[in-house]
Amino acid sequence: MKQLLIFLLFSSLFCWLMFSPVYKHVLVLRQALLQQEADYLLEVGASGRFGYIDAGLIEESKSRLAESGFEPARLQYSVASTSGAEADNAEQPLVRGEGIKLTIRYPYDGLLNIDRLIGLEPSATEPYLSAGGMKMSEYVP
Repeated sequence: MKQLLIFLLFSSLFCWLMFSPVYKHVLVLRQALLQQEADYLLEVGASGRFGYIDAGLIEESKSRLAESGFEPARLQYSVASTSGAEADNAEQPLVRGEGIKLTIRYPYDGLLNIDRLIGLEPSATEPYLSAGGMKMSEYVP
């Protein structure tokens, strides 16, 4: 009986050790893709050609992330400026020297549920992956 119990404990621990890193790698990969997309959007939006990040750029971003397995409806974008002006208005782009701040959020999608095997409970509220940054506008009217 003692050997059976030890076998069950070790087999469950072995399964968790084997599959838990896979989920963690998915989490790290999603975080990296979000940060890469945030950096790209900031680079394009703050360029001398734009000076803003509007809904069109966000829709293109959602379609690029959808190709990587993200659900576009669950992506949340937040665009702001350091001066308080609208950073998503194509009619009034931010002039050179004003900062554009961008944050992209995406839910974990239950990736941490496997941790229940070892007794760790995921958060009651749905946690989000978040990526973002800030870049100074280079637009000159």
